[in-house]
This record gives sequence, structure tokens and C-alpha cells, in this order.
Amino acid sequence: MSRGGVRLYRRLFLLFTMMAVLAACGRGHNGAYEVVFSMDGAANPESANTKDEADHKPYRIALVPKGVEIPYFKFAAEGAQEAAGDYGDEVIFAGPKTAGAEEQIRVIEDLIEQDVDLIAVSANDPDKLVPVLLKAKRQGIKVITWDADTLPAAREFFVNMVEPETLGRHLMDTMALAMGEKGEFAVMTGSLSAANLNEWLKWIRIQQEEFYPNMKLVEVVPTNDDVAKAEELGRRLLAEYPHLGGVLGNSSVGPPGAAKAVREAGKAGQVKVVGLSNPNLMKEYLKDDSAQIATLWSPKKLGYLTIALAHRYLSGEKPRDGQQIDKAGSIRVNGDMVIMGEPLDFTKDNVDQYDF
Repeated sequence: MSRGGVRLYRRLFLLFTMMAVLAACGRGHNGAYEVVFSMDGAANPESANTKDEADHKPYRIALVPKGVEIPYFKFAAEGAQEAAGDYGDEVIFAGPKTAGAEEQIRVIEDLIEQDVDLIAVSANDPDKLVPVLLKAKRQGIKVITWDADTLPAAREFFVNMVEPETLGRHLMDTMALAMGEKGEFAVMTGSLSAANLNEWLKWIRIQQEEFYPNMKLVEVVPTNDDVAKAEELGRRLLAEYPHLGGVLGNSSVGPPGAAKAVREAGKAGQVKVVGLSNPNLMKEYLKDDSAQIATLWSPKKLGYLTIALAHRYLSGEKPRDGQQIDKAGSIRVNGDMVIMGEPLDFTKDNVDQYDF
């Protein structure tokens, strides 16, 4: 078969598989969660990186996000799909429709029944997921975390985006820069139980207390990673704090929700908005001054890296400090935590350079 024919076959195979899986999901899971795709990388024999990888039996790797409707995780899924093709593995991307630990547990229970080789989960709750992840491990399924960690006993290693201290302090610095280092600000977080968000929030508070004494954190509000709730909370914060000078979002739906509320209130440029979010989500708000700075990393690269490391781990190779991963770059390893890189800032001046 020609290279073009292989590519066409692969697209048709993926389309058929996605349709079949989604249909089965709708019948079998009462709408509680969604299987977005199940991609068999082995459908393209020319995609494997080496002859040895082309000859290996495909691994079945499950990538579980906090919520499948969150744009951040949709971009991560794109990277996972690419890695599935490159490594010749089957990758199942399945998760709750909305962020929640109970829904994630149900997803993982089903994946255990499917006897996957490895489960990689972005944990909505570091404690509640421990029993089901330990159950997976007892049944011989490897477990790693990505994006948001659980307790170390429940997984092999954690694929993190950046050092938590670096990110938390950096986010506070962007808020201070936008506000001129004075005034009241609020934080819009995701879930109050998410370990990564709480770690970042800890360093946000420390940085403010150490370096910005003329700034005051008035409230931390949880969006539960829900877009509509983020917009509603943005309106409430503006109404309840007439002297509010800024909103910092440390999960991806917070900054666009806050920026939309600021725009609607006619306070663009007066109430500053910064935080973690995708440049595509923030572009319009950055350009009309409803937001000042968005910070992130490439979620697509994170999804790719997670599958690449999962494949290597199933092949007997643990992550190494300074290891070079094709399409993901050089990684750092600190104990049982893999660190992908440094945060990126997006403003109205550079946001057009990015597409994710």
C-alpha cells in the first residue's frame, strides 16, 4: 500500500473507531462520562519510531483527563493521538464530562475491567482516587499521573508541566505586574481538592506575602472547571468587591470567565485579569484589554510526552533526568516527578504566534 493509502486507511480506521466507541459509551454509561477516542496506533505500520517498536505488541494505554469538555484537555488529547501513531500503541482517551472525583473513579473502574496495560490520570482529587488506583495496580496495571498528581503510593511517577513553586510564584508576579503591585485581587481556582491547583495556590500566597505587601487577596473561589460557573463567579466578584483590582485564574476556565465578566461590566483595563489558560481561549480578551497576561505550556506536548513515557515505562525504561524525548524535548526528573519545562506567557503582542 502506498504512503498516501496508509494515511487514508488510518483516518478511516480512526473515524470508524471513534464512532463505534462513542455509540457504545452512550449506551453503556448513562452519560456519566465519555470515551472521546480509542486510537489503535498499530493501524499505521509506518508510524513506529524504530523497527523494534514496529515489531512490538501494541500496548493499551488509557489517558484520563479531569474532564473531556475542558479545552485544555482536548489539546492534550491531540498530542496523545499523535503519540499513539508514533509508538504504534492503542490509546484510549476517556474521562468525565465535568470534573469530579466520583466520575473519574467510575471511568477507572471500567478501564480496569478492560484490562488496559497502563492508566495515566490527571487526578481530580489526590485522596479519593487512591483506592481505585491501588486496585488497578494489584491487578497488574501500571499507573502514572499527569497534569495533577495523587498520593505517591497510588502511582509510579508523575508527569508534571513545571515546578509548582516556579509556576505559583510566576503567576503572582504576573498579577502584581498587571496591577502595579497594589490593590485587592481574587483567585479563581478549579476544584478545591485538586492537588496541583492547591500547590500553585500555596506558592501564589507565599509570593504575595513575601514580595507584595500592598496587595491583598480577598477571596479564593472554585469554578470546578466549569466555564459557565467561571463567568458567573467573575460577575459576582466584580459586584461584591467594588475596589477589586484584579483576578488571577489558576485553572484554564478561570481567566476567560473573569475576562468575559470584566468586558461585560465595561471595566476592561481597570480590573486586570491574568492566569493559566490557552492562548486561543484568551486571544480576544488580550486584544481588547479585558485580560493582560495568559500563562501556560503546550498541553499538546504534555499529552504527547505522557504517552511517550508510558510506552517507554511499559517497555522497561524509567524516565531519566536530561532524557531527550522526540517531539517533547529534554525532560527533568526530580525524584518521582518528571518536569516537562517552563511556563510561557501570552500577551496581545505575541498571542498570534501560538495556536492551541
